[in-house]
Amino acid sequence: MTSGTKLGMFDQLSSAITEAAQNSFGNSKKQRMTENSIQPALKSVRRALLDADVNLDVAAALIDGVKRRSLGVEVTQGVTAEQQFVKAMYDELLDVMGGSTGEASKDVGMMGSSPTSQSPTATLAYKHTDGDGGPAVILLAGLQGAGKTTAAGKLALYLKEREVDPAALDELTDEERSKTLVSRLPKRKRKVLLCAADVYRPAAIEQLQILGGEIGVDVFAMGKDVDPADIAKNAVEKARNEGYDTVVVDTAGRQVVDEDLMDELRRVKKTVQPDETLLVVDAMTGQAAASLTASFDSAVGITGAILTKLDGDSRGGAAVSIRGVSGKPIKFVGVGEKVADLEPFYPDRMASRILGMGDVVSLVEKASMEVSDADAKKMQEKMAKAEFDFDDFMTQSKMVSKMGSMAGVAKMLPGMGGMIDNSQMKQVELRIKRSEAMICSMTKRERADPQLLMTDKSARSRLMRITKGSGLTFEDGLAFMSEFQKMRTMISRMSKQAGLGGGDEAAEELPPALAGGGGNRNSRRAAKKKG
Repeated sequence: MTSGTKLGMFDQLSSAITEAAQNSFGNSKKQRMTENSIQPALKSVRRALLDADVNLDVAAALIDGVKRRSLGVEVTQGVTAEQQFVKAMYDELLDVMGGSTGEASKDVGMMGSSPTSQSPTATLAYKHTDGDGGPAVILLAGLQGAGKTTAAGKLALYLKEREVDPAALDELTDEERSKTLVSRLPKRKRKVLLCAADVYRPAAIEQLQILGGEIGVDVFAMGKDVDPADIAKNAVEKARNEGYDTVVVDTAGRQVVDEDLMDELRRVKKTVQPDETLLVVDAMTGQAAASLTASFDSAVGITGAILTKLDGDSRGGAAVSIRGVSGKPIKFVGVGEKVADLEPFYPDRMASRILGMGDVVSLVEKASMEVSDADAKKMQEKMAKAEFDFDDFMTQSKMVSKMGSMAGVAKMLPGMGGMIDNSQMKQVELRIKRSEAMICSMTKRERADPQLLMTDKSARSRLMRITKGSGLTFEDGLAFMSEFQKMRTMISRMSKQAGLGGGDEAAEELPPALAGGGGNRNSRRAAKKKG
């Protein structure tokens, strides 16, 4: 498989499960799920789970659970046997990853997942559990190379800016909660102190200080010649004296799990008595991440895991296996290289993605974090009046790029998981970059008034200048103008269908000023003949 077509996170597992359900049930009209009818599907799903590097015992338990939920069950009226089997898979995945099928079935509106029940992050301590009013202490552990220091910075930023405040949430009515996105809920806004207790890895302290400066979080460091337990102790004391409510301690990792590492972690843990001990594990290691979590829990005791590199081309085994093997929940997942790319782990959303049902809630939340309500309203008004211009195109393009790759965004749409060809999506991204290059070569007036490049008599000469300035061909410019005009037409039609009004629809064909190769003179002659 080439790099252009390699499958991303869950693609392989999602496609295999979907195919197994379709092949086993197809258009079956059976009224009851029998062992003979579900056995082929279970066999195929088991193979898919093992291929995805799901732990053997977890895979066996998951298959037994699906069989128990399906066997002898009447097929609900209006639902196919295939859909009922997928629902059983969803419920069992939810249980394996730490969700609740009862909670998932509730109508929680746009949020999709209640931030106080479905996400394990709701249990993160805010103040020290001994009741002395001191700061909450979060200790990060893990092997070298798992992304522990980066995860510390990401977690600090999340706690500072994005963590939902349960106290403020309790003041909202059920209706207000159901209609509010998680990204719009009241935030706790912690005052966080990062502690650099990795004294072994070269530049680990400097890396954490750079991350702290980038996100506006203070970093406590005492150099490399101090015992990590003393560093952590002094960091907590500083936090207590200066009003910090949370300390995130970055500890050293090793290449293998050894007794020296465990002894140091035990000493640090005994010294600062952390409220949370989170293990940072690499999703790329598959089911080995689950075994590692169990080993660390047995040796030092952990409260949960942060799964990093979930945006890679790993097969999904770690996400499915960790809780089943270790009994500890995944609390956060790293979904990109940027410092803001850390998200709470929602078992129901992850189960939905694994089964190829998309994750619309996360998609909407990503979009809501990139655009304010005022900007969204302004854009809606422009669309209603068919005034969408090149500046708007650039704004929307940048917003989507901040949300991740085009393929990643598309896979969050229901039913799109198995239909996305990464090589085709890369071509789409390349075309968008070319379009952005052309827009950057336009004058301010041209960006605000697309008609200058479509119907104005100077359109052709303007477009020739723009394409030359952006290093592209005139044909590239013609293609972009045609696509842009079709997009404006579609937006106008959608606005009318939604009852938003809107101006006259633009013609879908390329304007005479740009059509053909004869330039403005030919277009004027053609217009004169029509008259």
